[in-house]
Amino acid sequence: MFADIATAVAADQLHDLFAAPGVRIERIVSTGQATPLDVWYDEPVTEWVVMLSGAAELLFEGEPMPRRLQPGDYVLIKPHQRHRVTWTMPDGPTVWLAVHISDRSAS
Repeated sequence: MFADIATAVAADQLHDLFAAPGVRIERIVSTGQATPLDVWYDEPVTEWVVMLSGAAELLFEGEPMPRRLQPGDYVLIKPHQRHRVTWTMPDGPTVWLAVHISDRSAS
């Protein structure tokens, strides 16, 4: 989970660990990145995210303040729940594990 992590890159590192119909597990490594101010993520799937190392802040549309995530913290993001990353730790890797779950009955 913590192997092959670059410590200073311009963009998040995304690596699929597992994929099958209806589910995808992804490792995300951030090194100070944040979502651009005019961008919101709006995914059609449920996403469960757990912070493995580092720290980050997630802002959900309609909430006044970002949620701070530290190792062991997790969040469930419902389909089309608009959100953005406002901050990730700049002085070391922030490692996320994201489980994307699609509703196969809708396909």
